[in-house]
Parts: sequence; structure tokens; C-alpha cells
Amino acid sequence: MVWLSDDERFSAIEENLKIINDEIAQAAVKSGRTENDVSLMAVTKTVESRFINHAIGNGIKLIGENKVQEFLLKKDELNLEGCKAHLIGHLQSNKVKKIVGNVDTIQSVDSVSIAKEIGKRSLEAGVTTNVLLEVNVGNEESKFGFSADELFERACEIAETGGISINGLMCVAPICEKEAEIRAIFSNMHRMFIDIGAKKIDNINMSVLSMGMSGDYKQAILEGANLVRVGSAIFGARIYR
Repeated sequence: MVWLSDDERFSAIEENLKIINDEIAQAAVKSGRTENDVSLMAVTKTVESRFINHAIGNGIKLIGENKVQEFLLKKDELNLEGCKAHLIGHLQSNKVKKIVGNVDTIQSVDSVSIAKEIGKRSLEAGVTTNVLLEVNVGNEESKFGFSADELFERACEIAETGGISINGLMCVAPICEKEAEIRAIFSNMHRMFIDIGAKKIDNINMSVLSMGMSGDYKQAILEGANLVRVGSAIFGARIYR
């Protein structure tokens, strides 16, 4: 492994962001939109605060953290004025109280029970928590989320929960060998996003479609994503301690 100095890593982050923003703009235009229609989230799992702050200083306005405890440990060190934070990893019920009120959105609502717990804790805290519903779009046993078949019914059930606002959908797509396969999966997600939004259900506002990560964000944008979650392509390979 090649270890970079902080200055080298700062420079790499700046260069990576330029490349990614250019690619987002190109993909957005190809999909009939503009770069302003697609939000870039910097995924900060295992990334130290000084590097996150450097990304924020170079235009990042949205960060995503996977674990409640990791975000809470970093939060006071982050320059979050003008930058929103989302929780994007699986949320356990015993961690809900700790995260409600500390992030703008919880993207990873993968069950009715966790949605109800978020609603309960939000009402206790006097806040409304924005949520995205996670879809297991590849029907993988190893991943969390609602199946495509149950999504609408569960969305309607969750929409009746006080203390939360459904703002859209998210997915973690399976690894695909062929571009046509991953684009078909993202296209299916976009279709669900549009179909549910068209039904105009109270407390369901399909405004955010969060899909695409470092390896497939361009394909996700081409199929309608308006938020992409990019980590290693910005910060480099993750360092686990």
C-alpha cells in the first residue's frame, strides 16, 4: 500500500472532485438534465475529519455516513455550515434515538418497524425526520430493503407514521458484469420512483432518487438518479483500522 501525505491526499481529493463533477455534468446532459439536477454526496465511511472538511471546502454540500456512532464521533469536528449530512447505512432500532435530530435525512429505512421507531423518537424530540425508503432492487439475501413487490404497500403504511416525511427512494445495486444489466436495474428503480410519485399519496414526496456509487454513478444518472453516493472515488481506498 502506498501511503500519501496529507498534502498529497488533499490534492488527490481536489483532482478527484473535478473529474467526478465533470462526469456528473456529462451524464446529466445525456439524460436530458443539467449538472444542477444531480447532487453529489461524499460518502465518509472511515474517512478522517480533516479530509472530509477539505472536500467540503472544495464544494461538497452533502455528506453520507454509514454508522451512527462514527458520525456522532466526527460531527463536532466537521464544518457542516452549508453542508447537509445523511445517514446511509443500516440503522438498528437501538441507535435511532441517537441519530434523530443529528442528520437531515435517514436514507436507509428498510422496514416498517424502523420507520415507526424513527417516527416515535422524532415526535419525542419535536422534529420531523426526512427519510428515504431503501429498495432491495436486486433481491439479494445479503442486503436490506423492501422488495419491489411490497414497496408501494409499505410506503403507504409508513406514510401514516407521524414524525417522518418520505422524500424518495434509495438502493444499493448489485454488482453487474455488463453495463446493460446495471442500467436495467437503475431503470426499474426510476420506474418505481415515478409510479409512486404519480399516485400523490399524502406524506409521500418522491423528490430524491438516491442510487449509484463510485463504480456505477454515471449509469445511475443516465437512468434518472438525482443523488449519487461517492466515497472511494473521492477519498481513495478506505482504510480500516
